[in-house]
Amino acid sequence: MEQNPDFIFACSQAQQFEWVKNHYPGLHARLQEFACRGQFVPVGGTWVEMDGNLPSGEAMVRQFLQGQNFFLQEFGKMCSEFWLPDTFGYSAQLPQIMRSCGIRRFLTQKLSWNLVNSFPHHTFFWEGLDGSRVLAHFPPGDSYGMQGSVEEVLKTVVNNRDKGRTNHSAFLFGFGDGGGGPTQTMLDRLKRLHNTDGLPRVQLSSPGRLFSALESHSGQLCTWVGELFLELHNGTYTTQAQLKKGNRECERILHDVELLSSLAVARSTQFLYPAAQLQDLWRLLLLNQFHDVLTGSCIQLVVEEAMCHYEDIRSHGNTLLSAAVAALCAGEPGPEGLLIVNTLPWKRTEVLALPRPGGAHSLALVTVPSMGYAPAPTPTSLQPLQTQQPVFVVQETDGSVTLDNGIIRVRLDPTGCLTSLVLVASGREAIAEGMVGNQFVLFDDVPLYWDAWDVMDYHLETRKPVLGQAGTLAVGTEGGMRGSAWFLLQISPNSRLSQEVVLDVGCPYVRFHTEVHWHEAHKFLKVEFPTRVRSPQATYEVQFGHLQRPTHHNTSWDWARFEVWAHRWMDLSEHGFGLAVLNDCKYGASVRGNVLSLSLLRAPKAPDATADMGCHEFTYALMPHKGSFQEAGVIRAAYSLNFPLLALPAPGPAPAASWSAFSVSSPAVVLETVKQARGGRFRRPSCEWGA
Repeated sequence: MEQNPDFIFACSQAQQFEWVKNHYPGLHARLQEFACRGQFVPVGGTWVEMDGNLPSGEAMVRQFLQGQNFFLQEFGKMCSEFWLPDTFGYSAQLPQIMRSCGIRRFLTQKLSWNLVNSFPHHTFFWEGLDGSRVLAHFPPGDSYGMQGSVEEVLKTVVNNRDKGRTNHSAFLFGFGDGGGGPTQTMLDRLKRLHNTDGLPRVQLSSPGRLFSALESHSGQLCTWVGELFLELHNGTYTTQAQLKKGNRECERILHDVELLSSLAVARSTQFLYPAAQLQDLWRLLLLNQFHDVLTGSCIQLVVEEAMCHYEDIRSHGNTLLSAAVAALCAGEPGPEGLLIVNTLPWKRTEVLALPRPGGAHSLALVTVPSMGYAPAPTPTSLQPLQTQQPVFVVQETDGSVTLDNGIIRVRLDPTGCLTSLVLVASGREAIAEGMVGNQFVLFDDVPLYWDAWDVMDYHLETRKPVLGQAGTLAVGTEGGMRGSAWFLLQISPNSRLSQEVVLDVGCPYVRFHTEVHWHEAHKFLKVEFPTRVRSPQATYEVQFGHLQRPTHHNTSWDWARFEVWAHRWMDLSEHGFGLAVLNDCKYGASVRGNVLSLSLLRAPKAPDATADMGCHEFTYALMPHKGSFQEAGVIRAAYSLNFPLLALPAPGPAPAASWSAFSVSSPAVVLETVKQARGGRFRRPSCEWGA
């Protein structure tokens, strides 16, 4: 920039600026100076260039909240464009989140990597779930690392699928992947191409000027509605399962800390909201959502560091939870008690294991109001089942086990496979005739290109059911408030699985608590549920919403979605009946025909040869339902699985009465987050960098 006054450098990711500010304050001051000149342009508006699929809706909002506030404080202006060249797909919810965070422009490049279909546009409007639109631009050179050659410039013009609608496009040059940026040689080449006969006109410019030019000719642009699905790198929904689990757990912990801290502020004048600590913890979590960390496409050293970050969030988060509970219980006389907390916005009655003296636990049916708390029942005040049918557990002479709570009836064969799942009120069977559910299957998983990133369609041709051994199924909890059965399964000579199938009183879904000791190479483990349901579309949860994807392969666009992503649930429904699969830490999924499949574990060997090796614990659940998934409460059930009731020790006795901070009148609304509003005024530098 010093040697080339017309050179403009765009740089994203507030996290990197914070590192520079903390470790190289002199350099940071110079960046601010060049930003004032308009030569150094911070872009993106997010904390890091995060993955576009896996972070929760709230985490995506925090990416922009933390990023935009940092840019405003350090450079005097928020970003107007979302800059995400290299990620592995783009949620249909991003346009709404962008617009709500002051961003109406979007630049990326990765869809040019589609393995099956060529994306039909380079400049277009992208419309999200609620109708929000942003102007999107994909540089037609199909690269974020061009070097300024004549061939690249010509490709940028020839390849542009929206010529005539708009005649401007970006040319991203420099060593972008891996750092290094542009060189003087590249700049010199581009200067010579500025006004050369026979070649397109080239000018060094800023993202703001580019998008302004695109907007001035946007009247004829096309619109793309819904997700931008990358037809490659779909192994990243499953690789490094421990990173995915840590992310989901820490998103929950921070949600709960913010809510309980807010309640403590409302109930205690002495309590100070831990805003600074929460910001630090959120920034750690946002850092781990970088598009080559949360996705698992990283080296072993990065995985180890990310797991340490998750442990820090858990540890400090639990400390903050304890402080909030102490404030809620302040002033109560007497011995220590136990507080049951519900961090979701609806009243819940659930079975909970309560700690008892001596390290024992006892099951209790507890009722806790919306976003509030209740005192823990004592052994003498345990709520009787009364109107609710207890869980019945029966083991037949052939070794099969039936669990029945009056809502659903579950039958497991002697190996642990699910032979029947009946919605009791209607008598409707959910499992396909002649098939079994909870069927574990192994696939050979040898991608063409990048181990950690990719799952190829041909892996489906190698499907191998994992067959259990009769006689391994045994009754665990014998009924009443809870019934369960458990079994062991040898997946291979090196890997084994144990599972407890649990049904609680009053619960509309059956849970599968799973532990896997996994020691494989280039294998893919899934669990399948063939259903007695027919529909051309399945529904998957995304950030703050859901979308439908085809269950058939009529076109190449349908076929390319052989492995997709979802958050806490997916559902296959026909009129009046459906089946949902819920989970607490998985993201890879698919529905082919009438078979719902949840992706569990992979075993890639590059760039981390130890990826996914070891012990894994996770839970998924199965929920047959009447009517649509909305009417049946699938969304609430998935929230409940992911946000269990908390039994938190109080430093003094728990409050004697229940208390609810918030309630929501409409079941169509989820009160997602309660937190303290950001207060105070931002300090603005003495200049603003250009739009």
